Amino acid sequence: QVQLVESGGGLVQAGGSLRLSCTASTRTFYIYSMAWFRQAPGKERQFVSAISRGTDYADSVKGRFTISRDNAKNTVYLQMNSLKPEDTAVYYCAAGLPGPGMSVMTPDTYANWGQGTPVTVSS
Repeated sequence: QVQLVESGGGLVQAGGSLRLSCTASTRTFYIYSMAWFRQAPGKERQFVSAISRGTDYADSVKGRFTISRDNAKNTVYLQMNSLKPEDTAVYYCAAGLPGPGMSVMTPDTYANWGQGTPVTVSS
């Protein structure tokens, strides 16, 4: 079991930026695929971005968000620029070990989740 702690959420005006961080409690952080999902009120959890061998992004955030990781610090980041009101959600960090054929964009791929950090973008 990997414990994940997110930070960096908050209130920002449209067009602004935030950087989310997620730190993992494992000595083998480097083997995990890491991802960010988000969930807006009344909506299903939605894939945002993942990083493993490469990076993946939801179409809605491509060109605005950047995922990165620092294995020495057991931390994954999500740099969010040009924020829009529709980006408002609770953002969750996830860690998993995808098996063959498993998509990094699917929540079921990840066994470990953080508690979430809220992001609110005002218009």
